[in-house]
Amino acid sequence: QVQLVESGGGSVQAGGSLRLSCTAPGFTANGCGMDWYREAADKAPGELREWVSSISPDGRATYADSVKGRFTVSTDQAKDTVYLQMNSLQPEDSAVYSCDPYGLTVCNYWGQGTQVTVSS
Repeated sequence: QVQLVESGGGSVQAGGSLRLSCTAPGFTANGCGMDWYREAADKAPGELREWVSSISPDGRATYADSVKGRFTVSTDQAKDTVYLQMNSLQPEDSAVYSCDPYGLTVCNYWGQGTQVTVSS
C-alpha cells in the first residue's frame, strides 16, 4: 500500500466552508477513481461509515443526497490530488473524512483521515 495524505479538516461554525485535499502519489497515472467517506462517532454501528462522494477517472462526480448541492469534488491530475469543497456545513456533517481510491489493484492506498467539526 502507498500512503495518501488527507488535509484541510478543522472546526467551523454552521454555514461555513472547508476544502479537503487528498493527495495520492500515482493516483492519476494508475487510472484510479476516488471515493470520499465519512465516519461520525455518534452514528449507530451499522451506519458508521457513510459514502459522501465519488469522482471517476474521467471526472464524473456523484454525491450522496445528504451533501448534494453543498459539496463539490474535483481532481487536479497534475498534483495527483482530489479536492472536496464543502459549503453550507452543518453540525451533522461533523465526522472524520477519508478518501479511498478505487480501481485496479494498484489503487490501494491508506490514509489517516481528517477531522471536520461543525458547531451550531
